[in-house]
Amino acid sequence: MAEPTLTSNHWGLGLVHREGPRITRVAAHPLDPAPSGLNRNMADGLASPSRVLRPAIRQGWLEGSGRRGEGPFVEVGWDAALDHVARALTRTREADGNEAIFAGSYGWASAGRFHHAQSQLKRFLNCIGGCVTSEGNYSYNAALVALPHIVGGSFREHIAQATRWSVIAENSGLVVAFGGLAERNMQICDGGNSRHLVPQDMARAREAGVQFVNISPLRGDLEGEWLPVEPGTDCALMLALSQTLIEEGLHDAAFLAEYCTGFEVVADYLTGRADGVRKDADWAAGLCGLAPDTIRSLARRMAATRTFITCAASLQRADWGEQPLWASVTLASILGQIGLPGGGYGIGYAVNGHVGAVERPFRAGALPQGENPISRVIPVAMIADMLLRPGSAYRYDGDDHVLPCARLVWWAGGNPFHHHQDLRRLREAFQTPETIIVNEVSWTATARHADIVLPVAASPERRDFGAGKTDNVLVPMPRAVPPPGAARTEFDLFSDLAARMGITDAFTEGLDEEGWLKRLWQETRRHAPDLPDWEAFMAGGPIVLDDPCPGRVFLSDFRKDPQTRPRPTPSGKIELYSEVVAGFGLPDCPGHAAWSAPREAGGLALLSGQPATRLHSQFDDGALSLGAKIAGREPVLIHPADAAARGVRAGDVVELESARGRCLAGARLTEGIARGCVFLWTGAWYQPDAGGHCVHGNPNVLTHDLRTSAWSQSPAAHSTRVELRPLAGDPPDIHVHSPPRFVQRG
Repeated sequence: MAEPTLTSNHWGLGLVHREGPRITRVAAHPLDPAPSGLNRNMADGLASPSRVLRPAIRQGWLEGSGRRGEGPFVEVGWDAALDHVARALTRTREADGNEAIFAGSYGWASAGRFHHAQSQLKRFLNCIGGCVTSEGNYSYNAALVALPHIVGGSFREHIAQATRWSVIAENSGLVVAFGGLAERNMQICDGGNSRHLVPQDMARAREAGVQFVNISPLRGDLEGEWLPVEPGTDCALMLALSQTLIEEGLHDAAFLAEYCTGFEVVADYLTGRADGVRKDADWAAGLCGLAPDTIRSLARRMAATRTFITCAASLQRADWGEQPLWASVTLASILGQIGLPGGGYGIGYAVNGHVGAVERPFRAGALPQGENPISRVIPVAMIADMLLRPGSAYRYDGDDHVLPCARLVWWAGGNPFHHHQDLRRLREAFQTPETIIVNEVSWTATARHADIVLPVAASPERRDFGAGKTDNVLVPMPRAVPPPGAARTEFDLFSDLAARMGITDAFTEGLDEEGWLKRLWQETRRHAPDLPDWEAFMAGGPIVLDDPCPGRVFLSDFRKDPQTRPRPTPSGKIELYSEVVAGFGLPDCPGHAAWSAPREAGGLALLSGQPATRLHSQFDDGALSLGAKIAGREPVLIHPADAAARGVRAGDVVELESARGRCLAGARLTEGIARGCVFLWTGAWYQPDAGGHCVHGNPNVLTHDLRTSAWSQSPAAHSTRVELRPLAGDPPDIHVHSPPRFVQRG
């Protein structure tokens, strides 16, 4: 048996064990103090019947008939596939220009610096005149748009500058976590999570006496005192805590005067002078389900000690999702501890495994994407709208925009039939382009809804190096095994396609894979000349770089000297009230944190989130993911009392229904979820029935495709209400992890 080969994925390091060309298992690396179990999915997933082994073309596309997502595929050779791609690109550009090409890559495909699907695709398209792309992300898009107006600067910078857990352990008395701090999310990080540090850092904080309050419908979202709240009401609770602090004279008037602007407007709103409604504990209790005394007691506890407030990224993925972000900043400002060690706030803790844990000292070399001649972008959550309503006007961050008309869509490095909402609507949207091309490892729903499917290599099947966006570890990634079948790296397929399009020199710059890797490593070494040369690095192990800011406190420089270190906002201060946002004239965004009721009511609140068994939808056919399913379907968590009221027993196959659609799942009863709520993990591969409903358990058949608001146009999936009942009759078979049907053309 060969020696194990080092690899890196978004969930961390792995040692690839193999027999001949087959991976037998991927083990943990000793450098990682708390390795992720997601490596257990890789051996089965990479050898699954669902692997895309050869280029395939939808028969209906070749014949000009049929619907995407239905009908068989024809397997072809690479020359035939790339000839079809080249003709489709040329036809689109000549008829409608490059603005009719949409590059739908969403990342998360590779932790490598060179074989990064998004960069490879966009580099190629930029070489032929550019394309329309998306802006933002599904994880924390509202923060990307809203927080620059409120606190100033990029939210991605806020994440990198987050107060460290070591500081919290040494200085905090209380951590109040709105939306919890789910450790399952801390397994992963975009670009890699070589050392999982947060679990041990949080354990040290508990040992130091820090108290944790978990404000979430899920008990398992954080070990500590559990305050289950009605989903979608965190903003109301934050406003009531703020009102209590003001009413009882526990607010920091000096901090508000020196470091903030707009407090008077906010105070008028909280006290009811603005609209006649006092946002006090009694008011919030009727919305969030906590007793008024519990709310008042929590406010007093927060004022009596050094308190750190966290707001989970999930809270913004709901109707009016910008508001809990603004309310978090408002509450922390009223307490007046922002910029102090162990005090203040952090948004997005647990969105990945690095927030508050570590920071990279420099950006490693990465494949340049080049300049895109097309400046038009769309918000990431408006893909279905773009396809269904081209030419329609919309508002985004205060400006007026028009949706483009996408005639050719090319997706690489993502699965919109996982990320996007209202999958039945998305399925109809995918019928509208002339051509859809997908680069994929597996036959996901996105691949099954494509016209041309190009098989690509997975991370252990190519040579690269890893260096995450916030990871301080450099990881050599030798190729462990060759890719199966006719699968190729994206660089190889784009190089062949570049020759057909007459742009070989522009795309490759005369370099092969090894030449590019050496160039990117040389760029990395410019920041750290003591790093070994390329050959020595690839022959060695991971290299841990120094953490540049181990004692980071968010906004400490601003607190120390607000005159010479002002925030990049119009006032130079934290804007509790923003004249700019108020000037947008949006009825649901009045210029300060405000409460608006969710759009839907009744039934059970549907919660969904990152599972512990896979990253998004990656390797849903792996051992860890499959082992958690019930009757072959994704498990749904339900409180025993809610289950009994509906005649549901543990292990039953149940049907969930919303105004958008239905899906099947396996019932798992637990008292760790609040009554009136159900939790269905994201990422189960979409297997539609004849009506487009999912028989496998994908929650995005149920979620609505409305956005948070016209301010940030972000996804609002977490404001979905459903009904749940036992399935009548036998459940259909699950075949989503098998390949589609293939036929011989002609």
